[in-house]
Amino acid sequence: MSHDLPTSSNLSSEPTVNGVDRRRFVQTAAALSALPLVAPVWGSVRADDQIKVGLLGCGGRGTGAAANALNADPGVVIWAMGDLFPDRIERAITQLEENSDPDRVLVEDGRKFTGFDAIDKLLASDIDVVILATPPGFRPVQLEKAVAANKHIFTEKPMATDVPGARQAMAAAKAAKEKGLSLVSGFCWRYSSPERAVYGRILDGDIGRVQAAHSTYHSGPLGVQPRQPDWSDMEFELKNWWHFCWLAGDIIVEQACHSVDKLNWVKNNEPPVKCVALGGRGNRSGPERGNVFDHFTAIYEYADGTRSILTCRQQANCANDNTDWVAGEKGLAFINGWAPRTTRIEPSNGSAKWSYTGPTPNMYDVEHAELFKSIRDGKPLNDGDFMVQSTLMSIMGRDAAYTGQQLTWDELLKSDQVLVPTTLEWGPLPEPVIPVPGRTRFA
Repeated sequence: MSHDLPTSSNLSSEPTVNGVDRRRFVQTAAALSALPLVAPVWGSVRADDQIKVGLLGCGGRGTGAAANALNADPGVVIWAMGDLFPDRIERAITQLEENSDPDRVLVEDGRKFTGFDAIDKLLASDIDVVILATPPGFRPVQLEKAVAANKHIFTEKPMATDVPGARQAMAAAKAAKEKGLSLVSGFCWRYSSPERAVYGRILDGDIGRVQAAHSTYHSGPLGVQPRQPDWSDMEFELKNWWHFCWLAGDIIVEQACHSVDKLNWVKNNEPPVKCVALGGRGNRSGPERGNVFDHFTAIYEYADGTRSILTCRQQANCANDNTDWVAGEKGLAFINGWAPRTTRIEPSNGSAKWSYTGPTPNMYDVEHAELFKSIRDGKPLNDGDFMVQSTLMSIMGRDAAYTGQQLTWDELLKSDQVLVPTTLEWGPLPEPVIPVPGRTRFA
C-alpha cells in the first residue's frame, strides 16, 4: 500500500484564512484501509457543548498544552490522561488545578491510563479531542489510532523521527481530512499573529521573489536524568528521550523543526530538491546524552536555484538566537519571534519600512482556540501537508549531516530506515550508535 509524500508537483492550494495562505494539503495516493470513511464527526459537538479533551503525554509540554486548551475555550474540560509514568499524570493534574480552572480538570481515577497501550485506553474513553504530546517517535502510530477512533487531534511537533513514520503520519492526516476531523499541529509559529502578518506579506510579494533565507535556533543544552539502578534501558532512554534519535529525531527534528518550518513557510511549502548539511556533538558525552548531535547547519536548495539555510545548536555558554532573515529581489525581511515589535520588512527602493504593530495573542492558546472553533463551526482544519513536510525537511537535514553526503528529496522519500523498535516494552534496547559523517550510510 503506497502513501505519497510531498513533491513539488503534487501540491494544491486551499482557501486563505485570516488573510494568510492557508495550509495546502498534499494529496496522497490512498487512504489507510484500516480507517474506513464515516460521516463527518464534528457534527456531534454543538456550539454550546462541553468538549472533552484527553491528554496523552503528561510532561511539561503536554501539561502546557492542556492549560492552553483550557484557556482557549470555556467549554473545554480535561477529561482523561495517559502516560507511561503514573506520577506524571498526578503532577499534571496538580499543576492544572493550581494554575488553571480546577472545576474543568475532571480526570477521575478510572480515566487515568498508563502503559504502552495508554493510547488505546484513552481513545476508548468518551473524549472528543486528543492531545498527542509524547516523544515524537510514538507519533505516527498515535496519529493513525486517533483518526481510526474518530477523534479530533492536536498533535505536538514533529510528526515522526524517520521517513516511514512520516509516510504513516501523512496517510493518517489524509484520512482525517476525508473523515471531517480537525487536525492541528504544534508548529506554533503558524498560529502567531506577527509571523502570519510578515510571512503573508512575503508570500504576497512585498519583497519580490525570495532569493535566500536563514533561520536560527541557537539555545542551551537540555537536561539529563542520571540512570538509576532499577531502570531498564527503555526507562532510562524514555527519561532522557530528547537525547535519543529514535525517540526525538535529534535536535534538528525535535526542536529546530520550528525554524525549518518557517523556511518551508517562506517558500510557500515547496519542498527543496537537495540538501547538504554539517553537524556533530562536540560538547556532549556520557550515556544520558544518548546519540544525538549538538549542532547542525543545513543548506536546502530549491528547483529555481535559491537556497535556505538553517543553523541550530544546543550548547552551553554560547550566544542564543531564534530569528529569521529573508532576502528578496525587492528588499529584506527580519523576523524575531522573541521580540515581535522588531519584526519588519525593509524595501530596497528606499520606501518606508513595514513593522508589525498589531496584537500578539499567545500563539499556544491561538492554535487550540482555532482547533475548537473549527470543531464547533463544523469547518475542520487540517495541517497535514506542511506539518509532515517540515518534519521531512528536518529529517533530510539530519540525515545529510549524519552521512556527510548531499541528499536529494527523491532519495529521502525512498528511505525505508525505521528507527523505532518494533516491540515497545520495558527491558533492554540496542546500544545507541553515534553517527559519524563520512562513515554513516544513508538507508
